[in-house]
Amino acid sequence: MNEFCSIAPDVKLGEGVRLSKFINLYGCQIGDETKIGAFVEIQKNASVGKRCKVSSHTFVCEGVTIEDNVFIGHSVTFINDSYPRATTEDGGLQTEKDWKVEKTVVKRGASIGSGVTILANVTIGENAIVGAGSMVTRDVPPNTIVAGNPAKVLRSIPNSSEEKR
Repeated sequence: MNEFCSIAPDVKLGEGVRLSKFINLYGCQIGDETKIGAFVEIQKNASVGKRCKVSSHTFVCEGVTIEDNVFIGHSVTFINDSYPRATTEDGGLQTEKDWKVEKTVVKRGASIGSGVTILANVTIGENAIVGAGSMVTRDVPPNTIVAGNPAKVLRSIPNSSEEKR
């Protein structure tokens, strides 16, 4: 790529992926026509679907699945460990074998506002919208808008056939 990107050889990039400078990608998969902004890190065993936009300063950790057509705002942080510790019970520094990755899924068509933090073991439903600055601590139903800390349902999003009535 270029001198300002760190893209490991094990990264799988789809067709037409657009990458900004100052990114760090390793062991992940990025779908066709997706755009990755500056200062984004996407770790191993994470995947981003087709036609997504991941805005600058976002952190996508191991165990996160982002489906197709998802918008991720600036400075979004995903978490993959509910009880993080630096050391084991005997005081040694933890390694990968000392903990289990907890999964997070962002379903097709969802939009995540800037500055959102998404805790582990959460599913954000299809076409849901998470308001900027929110803390997502539990599943978000499909076709709803949530916001706050912790994020709470504000309202449902009408589908396109309901809007036409």
